[in-house]
Formats: sequence, C-alpha cells, structure tokens
Amino acid sequence: MEYLDFEMPIKELEDQLAKCFEIGKESEVDVTATCNKIEKKLEKAKKDIYKNLTPWQRVQLSRHPNRPYTLDYINAICGNTFMELHGDRSVKDDKAMIGGLGKIGDQSFMFIGQQKGYNTKTRQYRNFGMANPEGYRKALRLMRMAEKFGIPVVTLLDTPGAYPGLEAEERGQGEAIARNIFEMTRLKTPIITIVIGEGASGGALGIGVGDKVYMMENTWYTVISPESCSSILWRSWEYKEQAAEALKLTGEDMKKLKLIDGIIEEPIGGAHSDRQGAFDAVQDQILKAFDELKDLNDTDLVAQRMDKYANMGVYKE
Repeated sequence: MEYLDFEMPIKELEDQLAKCFEIGKESEVDVTATCNKIEKKLEKAKKDIYKNLTPWQRVQLSRHPNRPYTLDYINAICGNTFMELHGDRSVKDDKAMIGGLGKIGDQSFMFIGQQKGYNTKTRQYRNFGMANPEGYRKALRLMRMAEKFGIPVVTLLDTPGAYPGLEAEERGQGEAIARNIFEMTRLKTPIITIVIGEGASGGALGIGVGDKVYMMENTWYTVISPESCSSILWRSWEYKEQAAEALKLTGEDMKKLKLIDGIIEEPIGGAHSDRQGAFDAVQDQILKAFDELKDLNDTDLVAQRMDKYANMGVYKE
C-alpha cells in the first residue's frame, strides 16, 4: 500500500498494529488489549482524516496509483459478459478510450470510458488516459450503435484531459469533442455518467453529457487541473492547493452548483482501500439511475437532458 502525505498518521498506526500482532505471535504475552486500543485509534484517525479532506487532498486521492480504473470497474460489474469494441472506422483504435457491451444482471449497457495504465509500459500504451480525436470518434460510434439497438450508455470519466499534441490537433481534437457534446445532447437512449477519478476539461466533457451525472466522493471535475491553474495565475505550481480551493472542483461543490446529480460515497480511505466496496457502490448507482430513466420515451428523455444543460449557470440577482 502506498500512502499520501496526509495519510502518514494512518501508516504509523497500521505499522504499530502489525508490530503488536507480531509480538503476540512470537511471544506468550497477551497483547489483545493493546491491539484493541491501537485499532480504536486507527479507526478514529481514519474518520478524522477522510471526513475533513481539503479539495487538494481529494485531487491527490483521485490520482492514487492503487485507485481502480475504468476497466477494473467494468470487469468487476460485468464479469465475463463484457465485450470490448475497437476502432473509429476512420484512423485507428485509441487505447486511451475503451468501450464495449456488458451486462448487469439481464440488462445490457454500452460502457465507455478513459483508461489509464498501471505502470510505465501500460501508461504509455494507454497514453496516460489522454484520448486522441479517434478515441472520441470511437466513443460516438459506440453511442450511436447503442441508440440504434436501444441500449443505455454508461460513461466513466477518468482523464487528465484530451491529448494536446500537434498530431491530435491536426486530426481535429476540438471538433471531435464538440461533435460528441452536440450529439450526446440529443442521443435517444439513457446516458449515465460517473466521474471515477480525474475529470479534467473538455477531455472529460467529451463523454460527460448525461441524463444523470454522478461523482465519486474523492474525485474532481473542472475546466483545468489545479497545477495548470496555478501556473497560469501565479506562474508557479506552488499554489496548486489554493487553486484547487478556488476552482470548486469537488463533488460537494458541484452538487451545490447543481452541475451534477449526486455523489457516490466511497469506502473510508478511498476507492483503493476497498475496491469491492467501490465497485458495488458504482453498480448500485447505475441501476438506480437506469430505473429512473428507463420509462421515459425518446422525446421526453432528450427534452429533459437539453433542459438540464440549458439551465446550468442560470441565476437570479
């Protein structure tokens, strides 16, 4: 297990607990009472730390190297029913954007999301979760396929942003994202969107227009990363914590601003500390959202989605 800076008090207590158990095994001394005291301290420390996280600490948790990624959720939720589909039928298959058909129970879904890597080799293979234009065009192709066959769409957002390279711009990065946003607003099938990690800028919004939009507890969703915001405003990355606070990027902020529909609670310690708990929470939210949308006809579904986004940013003086 890797620990972040603010998690060090937890690491110290866990080390003490492990040592206590070890002493109990190696000697005939009864250490039960001591271990119980340490366990209570550990439980209290976890509650105190994870229930009072700053926006920057949530950003750090969203990037935790042990945090589950899109394929982890899909494989856990769908099991062996998931069938990945490839290619945009124009350029190539973008490995940073994955998609395919899978089942939860008897209900089929089209799953689409950005995929990051676990080590240097797979991060390069997945382009660090930064999709090219062909990735967004693949996503749109799969969404249109889902619409044709009446299959609901689930999008999982986890990206530091769309790939900003010259070749991506040459192939129409901005147009591909804009086209997705336009087409998703009028797609005649339910769309459920969940931010499972980083939700940065148009790279996330390119598959993020949904009838129901949720954020996991320790994720962020905003127009720019705190580091980039800091470098623009203060010419330095040292002010990333202030930038994270000012950007209002947490689930609580987004819910208060009525930009998302809900927050999915994570296990104490984050999704990486109890993967199965995180998978179950996401699955439950998908099924709950689908139950709310499945009886709407196409006209009402699209009208409701368009109204949802048209009302964003509206305020009264």
